[in-house]
Amino acid sequence: MKGGRQLTFGNVPAQHAYGHTSNPTVDRLASGLGWFSVGLGLAEVIAPGTVAGLIGIKPKQKTENLLRLYGLRELAAGIGILTQARPSGSLWARVAGDAVDLASLASAMANNRNDEGKLTFALASVAGITAADIYCAKQLSAAKSANGASQPTSSRVVRTIIVNCSPEQAYNYWHNVENLPRFMTYLDSVRSTGDRRTHWVANGPAGTHIEWDAETVNDEPNRMVAWKAVDGSQFEHMGSVKFEPAPGQRGTLVRVTMDYSSTRTAAAMGKLLKMDIGRRINHDLRNFKQMLEVGEVTQSEASVHPGMHAAQPEPVH
Repeated sequence: MKGGRQLTFGNVPAQHAYGHTSNPTVDRLASGLGWFSVGLGLAEVIAPGTVAGLIGIKPKQKTENLLRLYGLRELAAGIGILTQARPSGSLWARVAGDAVDLASLASAMANNRNDEGKLTFALASVAGITAADIYCAKQLSAAKSANGASQPTSSRVVRTIIVNCSPEQAYNYWHNVENLPRFMTYLDSVRSTGDRRTHWVANGPAGTHIEWDAETVNDEPNRMVAWKAVDGSQFEHMGSVKFEPAPGQRGTLVRVTMDYSSTRTAAAMGKLLKMDIGRRINHDLRNFKQMLEVGEVTQSEASVHPGMHAAQPEPVH
């Protein structure tokens, strides 16, 4: 880091952790089943002949067409599990699909041209996955009944960091919304649409994109920017970022505050961000510090803007 300074955080604990249930094991299982469904679906759509061979079915055009349909079903269920705040419905859809798969495999066993050993293994594997799907779907359905589909909560997360630059430089870099994906690595793009509004595109599961609009509600040059999601957005939240001179002339204290008011929003945001909201803000602030001090993100999950960038960007007015 420039000048050898350490990252400095002042954290206010989040009052609500995202998730489907109070049982993290069930939440992890749901996520795992979602990714399994996406992976299986892609394999069935892209290489149905290979999948047929692996499970012991002699490949032919009719079989491959059927597997492609099964693959589309798996993709829909997987994406639903990974993007919905309450994915019990998508898991029950997986259970229904499992029943179809078991029936198809049992029917294939009657054909002497197929590999009985591979089919037996495939049947046992699908039966095991079905048991996991049923267990997870029941747990999520029970949690939904106990908590209510839209039981409100009130949650607030605050995170801070000191950046070795002036408040004007920090504000100008953040205020240029096209810079945001450079340090918020889950974003694909952010652009101004006029009338104090911005359009956000985030990278979702399996190559999908999730989009929403936000409105700037307060903009004080060199001091702060505040925003809120447009009504009807699946990410019902409001937030702000403030830029203040750090104590002892040590640079700029950057303070991000995020407020959200429903369990649905917290769960949906947690899935999109791939970690709880507080950790994600910390991650983004570390990246923001690196962009302003050294010109690039040197430690990150990924960067949508690879390569070097100006260590001290030109002011944006």
